[in-house]
Amino acid sequence: MSKDYAILASGCFWCTETIFDNVAGVVSVVPGYIGGKIPNPKYEEICTGTTGHAEAVKIEYDTNIISFSKLLEIFFKTHDPTTLNRQGNDVGTQYRSSIFYKNELELNIAKKKILKLNESKIFSNKIVTLLEQESKFYEAEDYHKKYFYKNPTNMYCQLVVKPKIEKFLKENTNI
Repeated sequence: MSKDYAILASGCFWCTETIFDNVAGVVSVVPGYIGGKIPNPKYEEICTGTTGHAEAVKIEYDTNIISFSKLLEIFFKTHDPTTLNRQGNDVGTQYRSSIFYKNELELNIAKKKILKLNESKIFSNKIVTLLEQESKFYEAEDYHKKYFYKNPTNMYCQLVVKPKIEKFLKENTNI
């Protein structure tokens, strides 16, 4: 197995983690915080929107099964990359759409993907996903890990996460 990782932010990390947990070739998905200005942030601090961190996931994947480019396809299909600092009712910089690239290759792949999507007019508005140089990733508190699986009756999970996962699985039966 040849492993690599990607760090993506697309709103609530409970949704993003659960989606990528269901993708062939993904070895692990860890929710966390990245892109901010204070060390070792806590969820309560992130929620204020003042730390600069984004809720994100660190996806470890097998490059023999799935590519960084394919991860980005899934990323763009499973959230609205045209809304600035917002995903549905989740509003704030912590919910921004962002790709945290670790090298020029990832940056170029992301730029090309965004250009192609904008040219194709798949979205009615222009993509506002940020391309940010990877910085220190802080794992979220343990209670956030596998949150959807541990809290299936939570109202947010029922109203937001579950329908999003069901839609993803229905539309991506080959993943």
